[in-house]
Amino acid sequence: MRLPVINGLIRRRLLVNFRVDPEVMGRFLPSPFRPKLHAGHAIAGICLIRLEQSRPGWVPPVLGISSENAAHRIAVVWNTPSGEAREGVFIPRRDTGSWLNHFVGGRLFPGEQHLANFAVTDDGSRISMSIRSRDGRMSVQLRAYESDSLPASSCFQSLTESSRYFEGGSVGYSVTRDCCRLDGIRLQTDDWQVRPLAVEHVESSFFGDGSVFPVGSVTFDHALIMRDVGHRWHGEADLFTGRTG
Repeated sequence: MRLPVINGLIRRRLLVNFRVDPEVMGRFLPSPFRPKLHAGHAIAGICLIRLEQSRPGWVPPVLGISSENAAHRIAVVWNTPSGEAREGVFIPRRDTGSWLNHFVGGRLFPGEQHLANFAVTDDGSRISMSIRSRDGRMSVQLRAYESDSLPASSCFQSLTESSRYFEGGSVGYSVTRDCCRLDGIRLQTDDWQVRPLAVEHVESSFFGDGSVFPVGSVTFDHALIMRDVGHRWHGEADLFTGRTG
């Protein structure tokens, strides 16, 4: 049995985004996904999210749990067997600092999660993160601060353009222990409002893996932040594929 809905508060959510060579990204994606292109680029990134008051809908907020979490995600489009065009994100890996999230993920609620150690400093403007998974296969380093504009080098022309692009990625399908099944989940927010985040330094073991992303095929583009947003996670039907990465 799986819980149908999880309620909570997004205390802080960072979307750290990279532009990727579409051919390279396409080789990585399982069928039926294709990269969702913007200005000729595939877009991938890391969602770094602090959740608070997480609980089933019938549980009061005071009894909810808090957790730091990371999800590597790729913006994708695909067609259903009936031909319907869809968009969302493919998630090759999820990590969490919460033992409870690790235990219930993929069991009581979609989304299998690896355990990781999170060191986070957030003074309301400047943010520093150091994340390392317990299995040694994922690490992220980030230093950033809230800003008023996207970097001039971004392939997005405005914050509005970026916001619209990422708002469409509310449905995510993540890798499971079953090579041919992806867990589906949908994020519903009470209010979608993002602000620019200026990144001083970012390192990602995932995007730094030369066996997946050859030199020159992936470049940091820009980052976004949202704070203090009520939300609900809804389970989606599993998606079956021939391969996962």
